[in-house]
Order: sequence, then C-alpha cells, then structure tokens
Amino acid sequence: MLQYSLRRLIIGIGMLVALSMLIFLLLRLTPGDPIDAYIDPNLPMSPSDLADLRRRLGLDQPLPAQYLGWLQQALTGNLGYSIKRLDQPVLGLVLSRIGPTVLLMGTALAFAIVAGITFGVIGAVRRNSLADLSLSVVALAGISSPAFLSALLGLYIFSVRLHWMPSGGMLTPGEEFSVGDLLHHLILPAALLSVAQAALIMRYMRASLLEVLNQDYVRTARAKGVREFWVISKHALRNALLPIVTLIGSTIGLAIGGAIFIESVFNWPGMGLLLVDAVQTRDYPVIMGATLVIGACVIVVNLLTDITYAVVDPRIKVG
Repeated sequence: MLQYSLRRLIIGIGMLVALSMLIFLLLRLTPGDPIDAYIDPNLPMSPSDLADLRRRLGLDQPLPAQYLGWLQQALTGNLGYSIKRLDQPVLGLVLSRIGPTVLLMGTALAFAIVAGITFGVIGAVRRNSLADLSLSVVALAGISSPAFLSALLGLYIFSVRLHWMPSGGMLTPGEEFSVGDLLHHLILPAALLSVAQAALIMRYMRASLLEVLNQDYVRTARAKGVREFWVISKHALRNALLPIVTLIGSTIGLAIGGAIFIESVFNWPGMGLLLVDAVQTRDYPVIMGATLVIGACVIVVNLLTDITYAVVDPRIKVG
C-alpha cells in the first residue's frame, strides 16, 4: 500500500510540474508583451526605463531561465505579487478565495452524490419503467448542458422570474452574518453546479447496480427469501459503489471547470471569479498562482481517490 501511494504521489508531482510548464508557456505565447501589464499608460516611460523594468522582472532572460526562477520562488511559497491589486501577494489572494470555492464545491458534491446514487438505484431497480426512462432523459440533459447554460437558466427561473433565490453574492450586503443567509445564497449555485456530476453518477450507478444484480450471489440471496430491500442495500449496493468512488474523484476537475462559470454568473467570491478577473486584466502572476493551486487540488483529490479505491478494493494494490 505504501509503494502504491508513493507511485501515485510521484506521478502527481510530475503532473503538477508539467501543468505549471504548460501554463507558463501558454501565457508567454498569448498576444502582447507581458511587460505591458506592468506599464501605467498615464506615466510616460523611456526605452531605458522599459529595459530596466524588463531586467528587474527577469523578462530579459530566456524562457527556461524565467520558468526556473519562477519555480524556485514557488517552491518557497512565493507565487509573486498581483499586478492589478496593489502588489498584494498572490498566495494571500488565492488563500482568501479557497474557502468560498471549497464550500460551493463541497455542497455541490454532496448534492451530486446523494441525488446521483438515489436516482441511479431507482433507475436500476425499476428498469425500463416510466420512472427509469424519465430519469435517463433528465440525466442525458444534465450531462449535455454546459455549466454556463445551466447557470443562466437557473438564475433566470429561480431568481428573476420566481424570486425564490438571490441573484448573486455570498451574503446579503449590509446585514450581519448568519448561517441561514449563507445557505440562502449557497443552495442555488451549488445545486446548479451539481447537475452534471449528479447526472454522471446516476448513469454509472444504474449501470453498475444492474451488473451486480445479475451476479450469482444476488440470485442466491433472493432464492433464500431475503427481502428485496436487504438484497439491494446489503448485498448489491456496496459492490456497485466501487466504480462510483473513482468517478467522484474524476469529476472534481469537471466541477472546477463548472465552478468558474457558476462563480462568474452568481458573483461568488471564489477561485473561479478570481481567475476570470485575472484573465480579463492580464494579471499573469495571479493566473499562474491560481492555476497552480487549482491543479494541485485536483491532483491531491485524485491521489486520495486512488488510495481510497485501493483500500476498498485490495486487488488494486497488485497493479
């Protein structure tokens, strides 16, 4: 188990380094000069001033040297300073936004797991019934709908038309903090973020449970007169959940991509909104730092998922 975990850890570190190299290269390939983001258009600068600024920022060095310099600072916890936010440390900005994003994604994941597993079991138990067909259509629509479309439709229906939920923000401005107010703002964006995940989990749960229900030990339990509820909950459900563990870990990346759109639409003060603002203002240090932290979170979650799957299914350790 230790060797298995170490192999996954080494692979994760390699993926994180590769991700940082890719993002660094893509940012350098974008149109324009990175130094333009550091120049105040209201302050005239001579060519010598520009050359001095380029030298102080290390932009006069080759790309490999620039990347290694950035990586050396990143390993010490220094992700640079924001260009557009009065030279605030990038790490501080990122850490201040992680909490709201974790709250949003954690709530969405809880919604997705509960809804996906519940409806997947219903679809498998009532195979080819009206309920099964209806749930399959809903799941297909959920998988096919982009996150921004779900966010806009949900905002229009529940906030603009029905006035059931707030249209944005994490708390009501001017009011004291309360858990009820936070939940009131959280439910709609979290539910919309969970749509695609819940649909995937439901489809996989249905297929996995149908396969397990055809196994010999399930037929034996039924032949012994065990009630159908206990056949499903005690004998079939546990084995059917094994693929779902891996699926949940793999959908974290999907959830992060969706969170960027959800946070933008609902003005949720998380990592997604920070990253969008940084891209719009060409704040390169924030883009690099936020992307690195997001990538690290995805890799850690997948690592924990692999370890959890190996604990649940000991056969994985052999590979």
